[in-house]
Amino acid sequence: MDSATLIEDDDQFEMVNVRPELSGLPFIVWISEKGGARHDVRVKVSPGPKVREFVATVSVRPEVDLIAGELSTPDLALVRDWVELNRDTIIRYWNGDILYTDEALAALKKLPRT
Repeated sequence: MDSATLIEDDDQFEMVNVRPELSGLPFIVWISEKGGARHDVRVKVSPGPKVREFVATVSVRPEVDLIAGELSTPDLALVRDWVELNRDTIIRYWNGDILYTDEALAALKKLPRT
């Protein structure tokens, strides 16, 4: 696994997992507050609930794009659709405009099944 897809131990407490039943995705995505990050807003993708098993890091702006790791073309398309649906909430949580994790999770929209 690419070390760029792993997170630092201190960062794991700033990340929130969004499970498939909340996102509509077939995998877990992680959103976070900016905290001490020196990069722009990102979403991490994990095949399961273990924090150190990220397979990809995806940018949120200016475009949704793969930054590190690997995702199949269909999975990246799903992440892109989900981020586009939830961009405002993800960015507001990143910026600290949404203060509480439960509020961020409640504001996220589930990707409709196709």
